[in-house]
Amino acid sequence: MTVERCIRFFAGLMILLSLALGVQGSPVFVSANFLWLTAFVGANLFQFSLTNFCPLAILLKKLGVPESPGSCGKGGCA
Repeated sequence: MTVERCIRFFAGLMILLSLALGVQGSPVFVSANFLWLTAFVGANLFQFSLTNFCPLAILLKKLGVPESPGSCGKGGCA
């Protein structure tokens, strides 16, 4: 999995989780305040599209997740 796919996966997961926990009709409803997490994730995705800065991407790169399918790490491809 690449950094970009991990970001999409994590953002989608957080949005679905926060909606499940924040919408009153949900069987796992906790508090409507979880909808703020949905707004935060959406705002972060919006600013990422404009500035290409994402804290999650920085963390994933430090953890060794490849940036693109053709990326072979620091040593390069043989």
